[in-house]
Amino acid sequence: MMEKLRKTALNLHNEFVQKWKKQGGKVVGYACTFIPEEILHAAGLLPFRLRGVGTTSVSIGDSYFGPVNCSLPKCMLQLAGQGAYAFLDGAILSNGCDSMRRLEECWRKASEDYPGTLPGYYEYFSVPHKAVDYSIDFYAQELTEMISTLEKHFKVTITAKALKKSIRVYNQGRLLLRKLDELRYRGEVPITGADAMAILIAGHAMPREEWGAMLKDILADLENTPPVSDHKKRLMLIGSANDDVDFINLIEDSSAIVVADTVCFGSRTYANLVDEKADPIPTLASHYLSNSICPRMLGCYKDRRSYIMDLVNKTAVDGVILQNVRFCDLHGSENGVLERDLEAAGIPCMRLEREYGPLVETGRIRMRLDAFVERIS
Repeated sequence: MMEKLRKTALNLHNEFVQKWKKQGGKVVGYACTFIPEEILHAAGLLPFRLRGVGTTSVSIGDSYFGPVNCSLPKCMLQLAGQGAYAFLDGAILSNGCDSMRRLEECWRKASEDYPGTLPGYYEYFSVPHKAVDYSIDFYAQELTEMISTLEKHFKVTITAKALKKSIRVYNQGRLLLRKLDELRYRGEVPITGADAMAILIAGHAMPREEWGAMLKDILADLENTPPVSDHKKRLMLIGSANDDVDFINLIEDSSAIVVADTVCFGSRTYANLVDEKADPIPTLASHYLSNSICPRMLGCYKDRRSYIMDLVNKTAVDGVILQNVRFCDLHGSENGVLERDLEAAGIPCMRLEREYGPLVETGRIRMRLDAFVERIS
C-alpha cells in the first residue's frame, strides 16, 4: 500500500485517476488549499491538487510568466502546455498568491497557442486576505457561485446533505492524519518524513475514501514498525508549498529526519475539523478562511508563529528548515521574520531558497543541509 501511495505522489498520471476516468468519472484540478475539496467531492467529482511534478523544462512557463517568477506555477503551466493535464475535466484557480493568480490568465492565454490544453470547465475563484465577518460572507458567496457553476457545467446537484456527508469523509481523513502525526512526534519515529509527505500528497490525488482505507491499514502497521530515526536529528519543515518527495529524501540523507511540517501540502490542511452539523456553506467559508496559517492572510503573523512554536515544543525538534521557492514573496519575507524569532527562542534555523521540485539544485542544497546538521550536533 505504501508503495502505491509513493507512486501516486511521484506521478501525475496515477492508477487511481486512470481507474476513475475509465469508470466515467470527472476530475477537477485545483491550485490552492483555499478551494474546499468537500464541494467537489459532494458533486461526485474527483478533486485533484494541481502540481508541477515531472517537468524537465520551463520553456512554456517562461514564455508567459517571464523568468523572474515563482517556478511552481511556471511548472504547472509547462505541464498544461505539454498536454500533461489532458485528463482534467475542469480546473479552479485562485489568488492564493500573485503568481497563482497570474496562472489563471497565463493558462487561458497559452491555450490559444496550444489548443486543447484548457479544460472545459475553467473558473477563477477569489479568496479574501482577511478573516473577518464581511470577508467570510464574501467567501461564502464565492462558494455558492462555485457550486452553481459546477452544477450547471457537470449537470449535477450539490445538496446540503451531500456536503455534510463530504465534510464527514474529509474530517475522518483529517483525524487519520493527526494519528500519523502522533506517530511522527514520538521519540522513536516509525516512518520517514518522505513517506509521510507521500501520504499527504496522495490524499489530494485519488478518491478520498480509498485513500482513507489505505491510510488506516498503514497506521495499523506502523504501530509495530521498528524506528527509522536512530541517531538522526529531528527537523521541522516550514515554508512554501512542497510536493517533492525527493526534496525530503535529500534532507533525510543528511543524518536527519523530518518529523513535522507547516508547508502547504502538510499540516495546514488538517489542523482543524469542519463542523459537521451546521449549515455547510457558511461553515466551510469560516473554516477555510479562519483556520489557515498561510502568510497570504493579513494580520495573523503572531498566530502563525504561535502555532509553529507549539509544534516545535510538541515534536522536540532539533532544528527548523525555513524553505521557500525562489521569488516566493510571501514565504520569502515571512521566513526572515520567523528565523529571527525562532533563533531568539533558542531554536536553530536554516533559511533555504530553492527552485521548485525537479529544478532543485541538489549539490548546493546537500552542502547546506550537511552544514546545518553539523551545527545542531
